[in-house]
Amino acid sequence: MAKHGKKYRAARATIDPAKRYTFQEALELATGSIFCKFDETLDIAVRLGVDPRHADQMVRGTVVLPNGLGKPVRVLVFAKGEKVKEALDAGADHAGGDELVDRIKEGWLEFDKTVATPDMMGAVGKIGKVLGPRGLMPNAKLGTVTFDLQKVVKEIKAGKVDFRVEKTGIVHAPMGKVSFGQEKLIQNISAFIDTLIRLKPTAAKGTYVRGIAISTTMGPGIQIDPLAVKTIVA
Repeated sequence: MAKHGKKYRAARATIDPAKRYTFQEALELATGSIFCKFDETLDIAVRLGVDPRHADQMVRGTVVLPNGLGKPVRVLVFAKGEKVKEALDAGADHAGGDELVDRIKEGWLEFDKTVATPDMMGAVGKIGKVLGPRGLMPNAKLGTVTFDLQKVVKEIKAGKVDFRVEKTGIVHAPMGKVSFGQEKLIQNISAFIDTLIRLKPTAAKGTYVRGIAISTTMGPGIQIDPLAVKTIVA
């Protein structure tokens, strides 16, 4: 296992592993110990009281972060006819039909998110083995299989985040760039936590939000008191 560098160890030394911080305290620690030259992303991990092995306890959804992610998102739309122009007018970076499917078959993957109209899913299914493992497959449950391209493309460009609980019961998601500052990051975190709470499965018993941690791209994790959720979610 690789050893962490001196700067990482110095940042970790400022954190009490036994303490559960407020969001404000955790953000001050996370953003105050940045040691990389690039603008790091703040990530959040939330441990939920669910068992994802049961379909009625699966937590999956999307949220449009009020302050976005702080980075450009390249959107590809699978569509045909007038829908191609609609997608491009909405801000899509690429839009088309079978020709895009063929390019992807040849190894082209210069995009971050995909959207498809329902009538294109037969063709898109042919590259499911390429898109699926990379988390790039359009999905009706996430709203990315739709004829309402203008709405979806604009949401993705604005900072729409897809999330899904892992087998361990943990949900990971990016919350924006460290350079946003504490207020904007809190607003993004609040929107994300609020969405998670609204998606609580009726089959989930006991405490729902059991643990929260935040970290920057290169920094150590900081544990947050789950009860602190009440201070940022109305």
